[in-house]
Amino acid sequence: MSIAAFSAIPGLVHGFEQRSSETDAEARASSRSRVARALEDRGRLLLMKQVHGGTVVEAPWEATPEADAALTLSPEYLLGVETADCLPILLVDPRRRAVAAVHAGWRGTAKGVARHAIEALTARGSRPDELRAAIGPGIGPCCYEVGDELRGVFGPEGEEFFLPGRNGRPHLDVRAANVRQLLHAGVRPDALFHVQDCTCCRADLYHSYRRDGEGGGRMISFVGFDPGC
Repeated sequence: MSIAAFSAIPGLVHGFEQRSSETDAEARASSRSRVARALEDRGRLLLMKQVHGGTVVEAPWEATPEADAALTLSPEYLLGVETADCLPILLVDPRRRAVAAVHAGWRGTAKGVARHAIEALTARGSRPDELRAAIGPGIGPCCYEVGDELRGVFGPEGEEFFLPGRNGRPHLDVRAANVRQLLHAGVRPDALFHVQDCTCCRADLYHSYRRDGEGGGRMISFVGFDPGC
């Protein structure tokens, strides 16, 4: 799945993977190699060991880093994140041909991982108001029931992200939390794009940790510039 505004950027390669027809176990085992093979003529796919934190690393690397966001200014590499309810966020600087990929669950969001990725791009010459951001499919507030203890993690300013749930427990809108983070970091509202689907609702299209458990599959979202363009 692609974003039309991103597809219009010359040389940009990006996508949000949907679930395959394989079983969850097969999909989880083969997703990395399948996506890497599909993209091998567009660049080398690099993935991180995601730890639900706020660390940003810069490609390339050899040993897999523990991080939840990565950036590169090199057209040789495609950056990927794996998700199954957490949000994949792709950042692009068309002028400098720089990109970043972000994995944002509630923990990473609370730690400002998307903001840190923008700060890292800015430190390497990008301007926040020139960035374009795409937030892919993730669990929506319709399904994301959480405990009251998370209210303290997001603080008083995050109260707007918690909605009343059917069972008297709050539901978290992690997408709204990341939208505010991106906008506060300088991304223009008209440069922010979405795949609004809820992964938990759409079992026909997506894997979901909340719905399927630990043994469920994962999906890869990726971004980079084609070295031939």
